[in-house]
Amino acid sequence: MSSMFKLVRFLLTHGIALTLGFALGVYLLPVLTAPDAPSNAEVSSSAAEAVFKADFHRKLPGSDFLHWGDGQVSISTKQISFMGTIAPGPDYQLYLTPALAQTEQEFLMMKEESAKIGAVITFNNFILDIPANIDPANYRAMIVWCESFGEFITAASYR
Repeated sequence: MSSMFKLVRFLLTHGIALTLGFALGVYLLPVLTAPDAPSNAEVSSSAAEAVFKADFHRKLPGSDFLHWGDGQVSISTKQISFMGTIAPGPDYQLYLTPALAQTEQEFLMMKEESAKIGAVITFNNFILDIPANIDPANYRAMIVWCESFGEFITAASYR
């Protein structure tokens, strides 16, 4: 075997392994380092104060097998709680939006008019406090967005 063939084979196999390892790390690191999710009882307690409710569904136009959410969201004047599951990933942020965005492009067109609520760091249930300067009644929908990769995860309209 020529040394050139060995070099090409080495670079190809190690490049594939490195790429696969990096991709698995990006996907699994948030799962492995996620704190304990709030219990169903904690989410239910927060949801009892809800003014609005919405549902995340897996089959939105911008979702795919790696980017989805499924469950019920409850919005009070102070908290947003979610009971369900979101596909794990890095740097998820929850935004309130002026209209329902079902794709990356739709959200990017309204991102500046949207209100960032906070980081979603658990993938089975979450509770986020709403910043004091944000009134959910001034918005119509919400989106979970992967800030690092500019990826649509899921969205729902609540009014």
